[in-house]
Amino acid sequence: MKIVIVDDDKLVAVSLKTIIEAGGDTEVLATGNSGEEAVMLYRQYKPDILLMDIRMQGMTGLEAGKKILAGDPAARILFLTTFNDDEYIRTALAIGAKGYIIKQDFDGILPALRAVYEGQSVFGDQVVDRIPELLSPKEKAFSFEAYGLTNQEAEIVECVADGLSNREIAEKLYLSEGTVRNYISTILSKLDLRDRTNLAIFYYKNK
Repeated sequence: MKIVIVDDDKLVAVSLKTIIEAGGDTEVLATGNSGEEAVMLYRQYKPDILLMDIRMQGMTGLEAGKKILAGDPAARILFLTTFNDDEYIRTALAIGAKGYIIKQDFDGILPALRAVYEGQSVFGDQVVDRIPELLSPKEKAFSFEAYGLTNQEAEIVECVADGLSNREIAEKLYLSEGTVRNYISTILSKLDLRDRTNLAIFYYKNK
């Protein structure tokens, strides 16, 4: 697993490098200290994951992330910040970040990186519980039919948004787990989404 770290505090960037490389299966290719450097280093190294601070002078991490993802939608960006700010979280989700974790949780950094590397989206405990509230519009009609989803698919989307596992969905809707997996793959394809976390985010943003 190859990582690039960008944090405007050089000491923090070096400390993160030490912590991450101590895991034994991770190589930090480079460190940077600004949003501009983040864009440059990502293009130069194409790391598996870009671990990046949000608040930096000049180009912010969110601005850098948006620019990187515009050029490479497959980029995996994990934001690490001391600021548990609602607007930052909304923006990070909107641009397609793979995670947003609070900087004080150093023990959780390596597990978060490994989860993102395996294709998951990762949000710290302080963040994930607030995603429905942050993304749920107050007055907006939502029609599953407008997105080409059947009634069965709509039920599965709602179950995913409620945090149910495939097994729990299967039990609730009297389906096999394999059928649920197939449905979810079809739904993700129809909506052009990457994973079930993005599906839940999509639901709460549009319902």
